[in-house]
Amino acid sequence: MNALSDTPPEFEQTKTQKPDRVYFFGTCLIDLFYPDAGLSAIQLIEREGVNVIFPQAQSCCGQPPYNSGYREEAIQVAKVQMDALHESIPVVVPSGSCAGMMKFHYPELFKNHLRAKQAQAFSERIIEWSAFLHRVLQIKLEDLGQPTRVALHTSCSARREMGVTEDGLALLRQLQQVDLAEPERASECCGFGGTFSVKQPEIAASMAADKCNAIKQTGAEMLVSGDCGCLMNLEGTLKKSAEYSSAHTIDSTHLAQFIWQRVSK
Repeated sequence: MNALSDTPPEFEQTKTQKPDRVYFFGTCLIDLFYPDAGLSAIQLIEREGVNVIFPQAQSCCGQPPYNSGYREEAIQVAKVQMDALHESIPVVVPSGSCAGMMKFHYPELFKNHLRAKQAQAFSERIIEWSAFLHRVLQIKLEDLGQPTRVALHTSCSARREMGVTEDGLALLRQLQQVDLAEPERASECCGFGGTFSVKQPEIAASMAADKCNAIKQTGAEMLVSGDCGCLMNLEGTLKKSAEYSSAHTIDSTHLAQFIWQRVSK
């Protein structure tokens, strides 16, 4: 696949194949910090008549050890997810970053491993949440909210690895009362990058400040993102900036939670 493609060919094949049931992979950050985002993502799927299965045995996608060079530890974590999500049904992931790990890095991680075929088959069932709603469910949204101006941040993994930028935008464009703002240099990284923000905090903070300045210049009242890592990074930077300047901060939320709040009032 072309890493810069916005339309992975394997997703085109599933465009009209609506499943009866799917697995939902909640991600660590949603589990620990943004549970309402996960519930909203599930509610939007179930509203379309699809049964959502959430195995309690699931944990992390394995990115932290994988990105830090701990391959054996990453394999052990990945095995838990493949066992917990073992049925041959789609695995919907509300994070481009975690979806990219499971879809593209599991096959490489398990290359020449006894479970290589299982890892390949597992990876082919992974689909990012906004792509599932837009391409597979072809969901129709009725906006019940008040007029607002919103900026969407698409993570590097969602944009370049999963190719789902247009899916998030397409969902937001269905909301009639939402004015969609595009910050300058929207494709640039926010500086989170998983362990990058821990290993290089000064560079990461500078990148986040640039990103937040661009978002503020759009006049957006709300920042939304499909990845909680980016959201946490930008949310903290916006709040810190507001404290120093005594200005009102821009609210932020996961894309799923924002959409659910707009359509369920």
